[in-house]
Amino acid sequence: MMTNLFSSFDPCASNLMFSNWMSTFLILLLLPSSLWIVNNRLLRLTKSTTHSLHLELKNLLSSHSLGATLIFICILMFIAFNNFLGLFPYIFTASSHLVMALALAAPLWLAFMLYGWLNNTKHMFAHLVPVSTPNLLMPFMVLIETISNIIRPGTLTVRLSANMIAGHLLLTLLGNQTAACSSSMVMIMLMLQMALLVLEVAVALIQAYVFTVLSTLYSSEVVH
Repeated sequence: MMTNLFSSFDPCASNLMFSNWMSTFLILLLLPSSLWIVNNRLLRLTKSTTHSLHLELKNLLSSHSLGATLIFICILMFIAFNNFLGLFPYIFTASSHLVMALALAAPLWLAFMLYGWLNNTKHMFAHLVPVSTPNLLMPFMVLIETISNIIRPGTLTVRLSANMIAGHLLLTLLGNQTAACSSSMVMIMLMLQMALLVLEVAVALIQAYVFTVLSTLYSSEVVH
């Protein structure tokens, strides 16, 4: 029985402690094997999707090699699969937790900052002051740009987690109210839940894409 509205987001709700986090590895069961002699449809779809993402992300990066976009493609697929699997019953939504999202955003941001300040120090200092900034506003712009760079992992984390939590809470609220509705309102509530479920599938894919694109833009800023 659900004790409170947020109990579905509790990773320790089961007797097996942190076994709920194992749901993040369900993506390994869905990835197609590349050892088949004849390519199946799932493998061809995965290759086509990876190639399309590579063409999309390489325009945002200064380097056009496949290795530069491969890490971002893996992050996108990992987040998208976790967001999508979280819509199924009895599957833990790991991407709705700040710890999970921060574990993805913070190392990327830290690596970008270290690379930029160690290899392109002048470029990083110049990036703190936008072009055509008046001399009187330069100290304030440096402060604003510094704060903006520091809070980037936090904004990526909150954006992903908040969108996942909001949709799941709304589905939970509608599901709890369906049992107390009259017979004439049940069909309306079911139609609303179906429409909201379709919207949540779109949100799951969009949030993974937004997280990846913003991470790619942040990485392109540190390269001269």
